[in-house]
Amino acid sequence: MKTTSQNAVPQGGGADHTVAEIAQQPAVWREVGAIVAGERDSLDAFLGPLLTKKDLRIVLTGAGTSAFAGEVVRAALTRATGRRVDAVSTTDIVADPYASFPDDVPTLLVSFARSGDSPESVAATRLAEQILTHVNHLVITCNSAGQLARLHGESASSHVLLMPAAANDQGFAMTSSFTGMLLASLLAFGALTTDGVEAPAAAAEHITAGGLDRGIDELLARGPERLVYLGSSSALKGLAQESALKLLELTGGALVASSESSLGFRHGPKSVLNDRTAVVVYVSNDPYTRRYDLDILSELREGLPAGSVVAVTASPDGVPGDDTWLLPGLPDADDTVLALPAVVCAQLIALRASLGQGIRPDNPFPSGEVNRVVQGVTVHPLPERRNDVA
Repeated sequence: MKTTSQNAVPQGGGADHTVAEIAQQPAVWREVGAIVAGERDSLDAFLGPLLTKKDLRIVLTGAGTSAFAGEVVRAALTRATGRRVDAVSTTDIVADPYASFPDDVPTLLVSFARSGDSPESVAATRLAEQILTHVNHLVITCNSAGQLARLHGESASSHVLLMPAAANDQGFAMTSSFTGMLLASLLAFGALTTDGVEAPAAAAEHITAGGLDRGIDELLARGPERLVYLGSSSALKGLAQESALKLLELTGGALVASSESSLGFRHGPKSVLNDRTAVVVYVSNDPYTRRYDLDILSELREGLPAGSVVAVTASPDGVPGDDTWLLPGLPDADDTVLALPAVVCAQLIALRASLGQGIRPDNPFPSGEVNRVVQGVTVHPLPERRNDVA
């Protein structure tokens, strides 16, 4: 496998959008912080009455990367709101809506959408309204002209939270749109304060300025044919899913990527390992969960060639061996916040792997078999649910 670069975000090669959108993330995050602070009063007026309902269910939804945003923030929003929070993808809602909304309880549907134009995005909100008696919508989107923003922009039961224009990524894969929307949800629900944006932004700037160049180059210079991402906490497992998707997308599927939790990996998925497999372990900041990540690190480093297993962590304490990528300034951060700069590592791995394969990251599928905005979906009408028992 060819490797590319001595720069954290190499230029050219059909990668201009992707390169810029990875690099701009710290600036986007600071702008998201300012946007949410400016909308604080209107957000509180919208969310406050809903959060007083003890039986409120919050459903985080989106497709692909947008769905993984919900997976990353779910636990943090549960703690912040004291309410039931579930992450359910729009693709699951559309395919099996009654299972997605099994209880007719007051529901807040939080939709993450870069464009807001994918068929499932709009369909999921309409299905929720068809099935549930009381549903409100918080739409977090990067596109003010998208169908989702236009549909909910004038609705009294909805609030549209628009991301900075720059977050509407023009590259194929979601990068700054993912992290911008993820951050916005944490701020909107009070799981993070505006002051808390600076630490992950500074850590990401360290990475995009080249702080992990050498490690990324050395990992890819091994020519891995398979790459596994592991994360144990709820947030970091969601991050591992997004990381694997990013590699699949930007390499056009040329590299096999998978994800799991550190404990779950031993239950079958470990079968993927061979001497051409690389593994990235996101090490939790939670002292208890962290122990399981350190266990799998030690185990994998004993069985795989040197340099094949990387730890991404905010603290080197207890991390066995070398090949540790440090996220500075975040030793006490919640894993959800840790995910913001950590995903930049995965984005850069995917970008460089794509360029190394001779693929154009801005459009890795020039023949159109996979699209930036999903096409080819038929949303079928939902029949009334039958309550009789056969």
